[in-house]
Amino acid sequence: MSARSRQRLELGVLLTPATLFLIAFFVVPLVIMMVMSFLMPGLYGGAEWEFYPHNFGRILGFADPMFEEFDPVYLAIFWRSVRIAALTVLCTFLVCYPAAFQVARLPERWKNFCLFLIALPFFTSLIVRLFVWVLLLRQTGLINEVLLDLHLIDRPLDMIYTDGAIIVGMVYIYVPFMFLPIYASVEKLDWALVRASQDLGAGPVRTFLRVIFPLTLPGVIGGAIIVFIPALGNFVVPEVLGGAKVLMLGNLIEQQFLAARNWPFGSALAMLVMAAMLVALFIYVLTEGRRGSDPALGL
Repeated sequence: MSARSRQRLELGVLLTPATLFLIAFFVVPLVIMMVMSFLMPGLYGGAEWEFYPHNFGRILGFADPMFEEFDPVYLAIFWRSVRIAALTVLCTFLVCYPAAFQVARLPERWKNFCLFLIALPFFTSLIVRLFVWVLLLRQTGLINEVLLDLHLIDRPLDMIYTDGAIIVGMVYIYVPFMFLPIYASVEKLDWALVRASQDLGAGPVRTFLRVIFPLTLPGVIGGAIIVFIPALGNFVVPEVLGGAKVLMLGNLIEQQFLAARNWPFGSALAMLVMAAMLVALFIYVLTEGRRGSDPALGL
């Protein structure tokens, strides 16, 4: 057996377990859900084996008029989910970008300690951490009590069960996912280029916009994708911090599968979430491809 054949055999042996795992627990369920999204809802739940594209029509506007009507509330929930996910990305970026520069300039011992603190929340249950925010944000919570004691407000603020509460919870959860890619880009930043820009007469703002930010942009885009995708389909945070007042796609899909037992419609909603995620990934790949092929964009 030649060396090349031996290498291919070793590669195949190493990749086979991961490939089988992905096929069994990702590809097959995805295909089942895709097929389910084009089936007719059963009278008492489940699905009937009849082609029925109007599950998507309930969302996109071509519902079957004999059985159901187009309801714009689903598009409103979709856009609310996209908006909250985008605001989560923006807020995590504003928190993590300056923090990554501060951590990157620390001595090695303190860098490791800060990275440990970033990962520390993962050692605690997500539900426990979210209920701490409930205790902080509710009308009788710590924040309102402090503001009332300081006479800064006359009555408790309605902070819980709002879009803002969900964004706070999302940012709290996804900060590590944004911080780590940005930190990796900042660590690789060539400060000689920054000094060269300053020596050539560029001010701090121009140096940041033309040198620092473009060099760290891959980490920003990577972090944005990693945060946006799970934030779009998250249902735990809206359930705890949004209650019944704020409905997002993740909660709607959960309700269709578990409460309404309308599996085809829930599958159609899940497919739309997958489509939005694929669009985000496509934009990321396209942007990275342009940056790699165009030296002017790869500054």
